[in-house]
Amino acid sequence: MKFIQRLALGLGFLLLVSGSTLPTPDFKADQMRYSRVRNAYQEKEAGAKALLTAQQLDYSNFDLLLRAYKAEKELQVFAKKKSEKTYQLVQTYDFCLLSGELGPKRRQGDYQVPEGFYHIDRFNPASNFHLSLGINYPNVSDRILGYKASLGGDIFIHGACVTVGCIPITNAKIKELYILAVQAKNAGQKKIPVLIFPNKMRPAQMEALKKEAPQLMDFWVNLKAGHDLFESSKQLPAFRVTEKGHYVFTGS
Repeated sequence: MKFIQRLALGLGFLLLVSGSTLPTPDFKADQMRYSRVRNAYQEKEAGAKALLTAQQLDYSNFDLLLRAYKAEKELQVFAKKKSEKTYQLVQTYDFCLLSGELGPKRRQGDYQVPEGFYHIDRFNPASNFHLSLGINYPNVSDRILGYKASLGGDIFIHGACVTVGCIPITNAKIKELYILAVQAKNAGQKKIPVLIFPNKMRPAQMEALKKEAPQLMDFWVNLKAGHDLFESSKQLPAFRVTEKGHYVFTGS
């Protein structure tokens, strides 16, 4: 018994000194346990690597950002060196289907794709839609502005070509995007930003939005402020959310 106690104390001391627990596998190694992820790497890794190499980015050491436009059905992929703030466009995928209308998601069952500033909060290597990347809807703004009794959730960027509020880009495209997201996460990126807008928010488009849904213009004008900051600088703007659900952008 004394030996076991001494052993336990010794292990506790080692953990205290090292400041860590027993080592765990890295994120990519954990993902590679799944056959769909292994298959994606076999089929699409060369292409994913080439996208970054073309922009002189290190495939094993980069940050990722996604920007989606609903009206144009575009999902843009940006990447940057970890040592820099400015993102570069490396790929654009088309949505293969879009549900709902222009405007934010406010409740479960409205078929809406959310609009706002989000991040990837989960990876699903065994998705019903091949592979999927979860978006942290509802975010703080959604929880304030949405129907609190039934906000809904489980919004993903995924494969296949079906949707009730998600962003589907087909199995072939999600394989490449999933690899990029795994590589960024494995390189230490804690949150992969996902910016979702109704359209490209140009002046004529804003006028069209005003005619289509004037009750949403305050929300859209608020989103446009953040959109334009990123568009002009290609740097992710810092922001906070007020008690009324509005974004306040404070630059990069």
